[in-house]
Amino acid sequence: MSDLPSLLERRTRLLGPNVRLFYDDPLHLVRGDGTWVWDADGRAYIDAYNNVPHVGHCHPRVIEAITRQAGLLNTHTRYLHENILDYVERLVGTFGPQITSAIMVCTGSEANDIALRMAQAATGNTGIIATDHTYHGNTAAVSQLSTTMPPIGGFGGHVRHVPAPDSYRGSTAEGFAQAVEAACTSLVASGHGVSGIILCPAFVNEGFPDLPPGWLDPALAVVRRFGGVVIADEVQPGFGRIGPQFWGHLRMGFAPDIVTMGKPMGNGHPVAAVATGFDIIAAFRKAFRYFNTFGGNPVSCGAAAAVLDVLRDEDLPAKAAATGDYLRAGLRKLADRHAVIGDVRGSGLAIGAELVTDRASKAPAQQLADQVVNAMRAKGVLMGANGISYNVLKIRPPMAFGLAEADQVLQTLDEVLTAL
Repeated sequence: MSDLPSLLERRTRLLGPNVRLFYDDPLHLVRGDGTWVWDADGRAYIDAYNNVPHVGHCHPRVIEAITRQAGLLNTHTRYLHENILDYVERLVGTFGPQITSAIMVCTGSEANDIALRMAQAATGNTGIIATDHTYHGNTAAVSQLSTTMPPIGGFGGHVRHVPAPDSYRGSTAEGFAQAVEAACTSLVASGHGVSGIILCPAFVNEGFPDLPPGWLDPALAVVRRFGGVVIADEVQPGFGRIGPQFWGHLRMGFAPDIVTMGKPMGNGHPVAAVATGFDIIAAFRKAFRYFNTFGGNPVSCGAAAAVLDVLRDEDLPAKAAATGDYLRAGLRKLADRHAVIGDVRGSGLAIGAELVTDRASKAPAQQLADQVVNAMRAKGVLMGANGISYNVLKIRPPMAFGLAEADQVLQTLDEVLTAL
């Protein structure tokens, strides 16, 4: 049985203050299987939130791959080994022809840090553009991109933030492109020049705006006209989450110069990567002396390869598309009964339901979203909230999520909204 007061005291003392926990009543999880997790008291929860166990908690094929390779050898990449080469070859084969090579790392933060340096090496410029409600990691370099936690000393002069797309409130492709052009012009005037733009193709942290294919084309054309490159952060939409298209940028219809990946790659094992063309990776290798002790080790590559196997053999991108369509349809039916649901959007198993105080003003209902998330947890369903105003219910479960779990989420959400 869980002793939460003792765990919380030890956690603060040993890890420090302000280390975030989900939910007002924190969870002490001890076990996972597929789309379910269990707490220390034996209670089961549907996991409708975690994208790290991408193919399902404790998938036996991933466990077997890790165990098998750990029993043979695990070392860094200054020795020759087939696993990293086999994996990168499979990985780059999922992209367009402009992506040929990759650097393996351990976290999405590392991947995005390298991507920024690749853009600098490829262009000779240092200016970078991001949206004003994005998140790309925790290193000193990528923390400059996020406005939600401003860095000590303020933002560097080499960063420009543009308004995040908000399809529910009328953002246009032309308006976004104009903001990007103003940012590029400012960077050139400041002497930094334009190294590129970094964005999540599904804008997950921004609340899953409903943007059609081609929406980003005018803005990306501006960046390239100023000599910059396009970085697609696929940590959240990638690996089939958004449906049949394996990557978010494929759904949006553009070809990035650099792609970053992280959390889902190893199903919980720390694996991440930066993929790009040979010319860009060669420019990076010439400009920066980079080595990662654990990135691309044989065990991590074994885990990542097993994830690709499971995605293929269990046809999980197609399942994500079907389950996601079913969930969104169910959420729209709930919206007929609950006026607080102002908008339902997303693709595959990256789904947002925006809560508003009233549909006429579209005023964000942030407090209600927080109450809903906590009430769902109390009823055995785990989800989160994000978006520009943190009023968008975030449903982003493991890819094994099916119709039975979707029905339980919808039924529980109906009960919670009725009660609140």
